[in-house]
Order: sequence, then C-alpha cells, then structure tokens
Amino acid sequence: MPKNENLIKIFEYALNQEETGKAFFEHSLQRMGMGAAMSAFKRLIEEEQRHIEFINQILKDLKEGEEINPSKIKEVVLEPTNYFDARAKSEFLQQCIEGSMVPDVTVFNTAWLIERDLSEFYANMAKNTEGKAKEAFTMLSEWEKVHEEFFREYRDKLSETYAKMPWGG
Repeated sequence: MPKNENLIKIFEYALNQEETGKAFFEHSLQRMGMGAAMSAFKRLIEEEQRHIEFINQILKDLKEGEEINPSKIKEVVLEPTNYFDARAKSEFLQQCIEGSMVPDVTVFNTAWLIERDLSEFYANMAKNTEGKAKEAFTMLSEWEKVHEEFFREYRDKLSETYAKMPWGG
C-alpha cells in the first residue's frame, strides 16, 4: 500500500473529472457550427489533455512512493490561452447572435459548470493539503478558473442577448 494512498485517491478522482470534462468538450465540438467556437473548444481540449498529463505524472510519482516533483510537472504545463482577443470575442458573440445558436448557450453553461466545479474542488483540496500537493492543487485551480471565467462570460452574454431578443408574437 503506497504511503500516500489518500492523496492518490484524490488525484485519481481529479483525473476522472478532467477526463470527463475533456470528453464533454470533444462531444460538444459536434454541436458547434462556427469556426470560432470550434477553435476555442479545440484549444480547451488541448489544455484539458495537459491537465490529464499533469495529474498522471503526479500519480506516477505518488504510486512509486516518491514525492510530487515540481520540475517533472512543469514539463507538461501549458499556459492558458487568451482564447480570443477583444475583437475576436466581439465577432464571436455577434456570430452566435446572428446564427441564433441557442444550443451554444446550453453548451457554454454546462462547460461553465464543469470548470467551476473543478476549480472549486482544486481550491478546496489546496486548503486541505500542504507542501507540493498544495502547490499542484493551486496550479490546477488557477487553470480551471481561467476556463470557468471564459465560459461564464459567454454564457452570461448569450443568455442576456437571447432574453432581450424579440422572438415574435
């Protein structure tokens, strides 16, 4: 039995959640009808894969009875993307509105919930651990927070826009 069994179980849970999020983004690509949304989701899938690699490296070390090694972890780190610059964000939102892409609101809302839950989970784990585990959970929380903010922004803007549209009658 590895000495860090509880920590291993926590990171295995985190790995499962990351894989579930990545699968959702991959499935959602099929619903995206626009290049900008597809491009953002492809970048997010790439980042989620890096989170999976990050956690797998931690699990490998822990299962071998080693401590979490920040230098090994940094090899798989991918800096979050500024998915769109200000102009592209505006164009993307306008395309959503013009295309009346109501399903995208649902996708963005679900993606926001996934990322928010992960961000909160990692933040809570960081509060309840110390040392290199705390550092790893903090990094994961910060990465997920960037994703959460991205999806919340679009969910809020799309929901507000659709609520104000004259839908006939």
